[in-house]
Amino acid sequence: MTDSSGSSFAQNPPEDALEAALAESVELGLPASIADLSALVRIPSVSWAAFDPAHVEASADAVAELFRSTGAFEAVDVLRASTESGELGQPAVLATRPAKNGKPTVLLYAHHDVQPPGQDADWDSPPYEPTVRGDRLYGRGAADDKAGVVSHLASVRALAAVAGADFDLGLVVFIEGEEEFGSRSFANFLETNRDRLAADVIVVADSDNWDTETPSLTISLRGNVTFKLTVSTLAHASHSGMFGGAVPDAMLATIRLLSTFHDADGSVAVAGLTSRPITAPEYTEETLRAEAGLLDGVQPIGTGSILSRLWAGPSITVTGIDAPTVANASNTLSPSVSVRVSARIAPGQEASDALAALEAHIRSHAPFGAHVEISDVDTGNPFLVDTSGWAVSAAKDAMRDAWGAEPVEAGVGGSIPFIADLVRVFPEAQILVTGVEDPHTRAHSPNESLHLGVFKRAIGAEALLLLRLNSRE
Repeated sequence: MTDSSGSSFAQNPPEDALEAALAESVELGLPASIADLSALVRIPSVSWAAFDPAHVEASADAVAELFRSTGAFEAVDVLRASTESGELGQPAVLATRPAKNGKPTVLLYAHHDVQPPGQDADWDSPPYEPTVRGDRLYGRGAADDKAGVVSHLASVRALAAVAGADFDLGLVVFIEGEEEFGSRSFANFLETNRDRLAADVIVVADSDNWDTETPSLTISLRGNVTFKLTVSTLAHASHSGMFGGAVPDAMLATIRLLSTFHDADGSVAVAGLTSRPITAPEYTEETLRAEAGLLDGVQPIGTGSILSRLWAGPSITVTGIDAPTVANASNTLSPSVSVRVSARIAPGQEASDALAALEAHIRSHAPFGAHVEISDVDTGNPFLVDTSGWAVSAAKDAMRDAWGAEPVEAGVGGSIPFIADLVRVFPEAQILVTGVEDPHTRAHSPNESLHLGVFKRAIGAEALLLLRLNSRE
């Protein structure tokens, strides 16, 4: 095929022809991408300590083999680093190819570990059996974040297909294996592999989109503080009939203490936890109800605009409790109760300051002189993206062209704590937080799913960004 001057598009295609070929490559490659994703979903790669680490190892090996199969990388390795306590972390995949001819290097991040599945009975199909219903693929990790892994894979495949395997863009692929367990070896992994991970642009594919038709670039993330809180009132269990009414049981004390975390309207009532003023798109209570699954008659909590509560204010949730089960309950006063507390903190506040505020509140509000212990603490700082760099503009342009819709600069109420480590180790790199999720993904929940249209458009946007960066002067 030639243009009017007789030059061959196959040898030197114009940019629009390359981009059209890229879109076609993404489209043709979609079935293979869905198949690769389904194979990864079948591996129950839960990184939590109570689960079999062999599954995470198998997942890492499978991911490494997928990236080797592209032929685009000089080296693809499965590596580990130690945690701060000296234990060996879960396996990560690191693939690298150097930049040539002055082109930038892009680091593509995702994670291949997943959350625990919860109760199988709560799923409409088995959590590790990928199942397509309608336009969604269901399964644990189908979206968070094995779809992020495969979106990087598919983007690299598409780039190589149209630009040739010897393209100039430098690439680093870092697929972590313990993000869902607190990224405990992440900081040491960065230090150990600093030279191989260095990049001009870092794409973190672990966020969501405004809706299934509108892309988002995440520009703010809340931080997190999680810990185990144990409340004790007795040296041993005592007969509830003999001593109830005069002796406080640990459950009573725990309930009273936890109730102090919030005001009557549900606003966080812990002194020292801050909020941040923001300007946000319109988001109605009706949308919140539909996306969160609020039951009829249940009212939202807090004050201010809904997105200011979700993106720029603190929240406190009790995510787990250790106490006698209903089936095994005896007529005794419980001596001790433990709960897992998960707090999200607003951009602009240090996680260490938030932890100090929570600890001070707990100790000053412990009822009846109950003993309290805070242990198993994890913290992560919030993040604000610098939107002034050229990479943000390039990413938004790619999203607009691939999705056919104007991208939204969005905040996210969730946390990606390791981004603070990326900023610390690579302060000059521009960080882009993207993703393949949408408001109905139900990440971390039963019936997690990936919208296949979003998947295709997310791959298309990333592939287009890589192609354009490969041509960047």
